[in-house]
Amino acid sequence: MNPYVLLSISILVEVLATSSLRASEGFTRVVPSVVVVVGYGTAFYLMSQALKSLPLGFTYAVWSGVGTALTAMIGWFYFRDAFHWSALVGIGLIIAGVVVLNVGGAVRH
Repeated sequence: MNPYVLLSISILVEVLATSSLRASEGFTRVVPSVVVVVGYGTAFYLMSQALKSLPLGFTYAVWSGVGTALTAMIGWFYFRDAFHWSALVGIGLIIAGVVVLNVGGAVRH
């Protein structure tokens, strides 16, 4: 499978797992707790498969950057977390960093 597709799915699964971590209420709720454990395992497995073809620094930067931005947005929209304009600037900088890596900052094999 295409390593970029694997990385994208890994990011989405990690975001789901992190959101479920919040919903698990300290692992006191069973279903969200199971989603956390299975989700993180799946996300790391998929990322390990993507790493067979993609550089580590690039892969982790994209995975953590996009995951952070998506998780922050879910916290804002779904969990109604407080959000300040500076958080939007930070998310914008994360996205800009990922774009720079994609445009030419990362060496591909």
